[in-house]
Amino acid sequence: MQKYKENEEKRLVSSIGNSPLSGYSDELMALNEQGWKKILRHGDLPRWSSGLLNLPDVPPSSVDLNSDSIRIGTVDDTELSPDEIKTVLKKMHPWRKGPFDIFGVHIDTEWHSDWKWNRIKDHMAPLDGRTILDVGCGSGYHMWRMLGADAGLVIGIDPTPLFSLHFATVKRYLPDANAFIIPVGIDDMPTGMACFDSVFSMGILYHRRSPLDHLIQLKELLRPGGELVLETLVVEGDRNTCLIPDGRYAKMRNVWFIPSVKMLETWLKRAGFTNIRCVDVNTTSVDEQRATEWMQFESLPDFLDPDDRSRTIEGYPAPRRATMIATV
Repeated sequence: MQKYKENEEKRLVSSIGNSPLSGYSDELMALNEQGWKKILRHGDLPRWSSGLLNLPDVPPSSVDLNSDSIRIGTVDDTELSPDEIKTVLKKMHPWRKGPFDIFGVHIDTEWHSDWKWNRIKDHMAPLDGRTILDVGCGSGYHMWRMLGADAGLVIGIDPTPLFSLHFATVKRYLPDANAFIIPVGIDDMPTGMACFDSVFSMGILYHRRSPLDHLIQLKELLRPGGELVLETLVVEGDRNTCLIPDGRYAKMRNVWFIPSVKMLETWLKRAGFTNIRCVDVNTTSVDEQRATEWMQFESLPDFLDPDDRSRTIEGYPAPRRATMIATV
């Protein structure tokens, strides 16, 4: 893992230096080092890295970043059997965001992140050549889709150590890809950067104690004219409606505010965004989020009332998500 980290650092320095982020190179590299210190001392790293490092050391015959499942290679590229590759990949359990296909092995992740991507891809500005930040990027699934859509440079931030290993599973076969995870959270990012053409925040806002502050943080990361793509939980109601769970929501401890779409529009306006529009609203189904052999813990079916799937186990409206697009 140390060698992978060092190689990624060299490429990250070069990519930042040739981008609108160049003025923040030292700060971003310091954050990268800070995040990797946490990864390298994590108790599960030996298990995770044994999976990553035992993947086939062969060039993939094909790569597809534009299919619903990110595809790296085929089963014929390696002498390892699919069962052997599957055993190696499962050392990095749980796999939450995807799906992926690695040398013919399909990783059926907890979330169908491809469904979320397909709901937003035709509504956002073309990504050609853009410098992008993906806040709470998870495994990097959406980062690879952004690169497949011809983004210029994609930076993901997420402090969860395992997600950097999931990202590395693909990055080791695409070392020159202009996509990188800096393993920190948004609160660690330099203030007032105003460098990114697009910022994505998907599935983050409801975890923030101060949602308006989060929106302001996102705005300050965007260049003038830049675009925000925001996906978050919402409830039905007018501009005065906001659910504040008393305790857990769908068994999650850290859900603070769930606004109506109209209230969310007001928040975005108060944070300084313009051209605000809601491009999608949907109720999360148990086909989109569920336990699989790649994520064997509880998932959405366990979070809903077994007698009424329109309600959470606590009696709140079941998860409903809206995607908003706005500009600075």
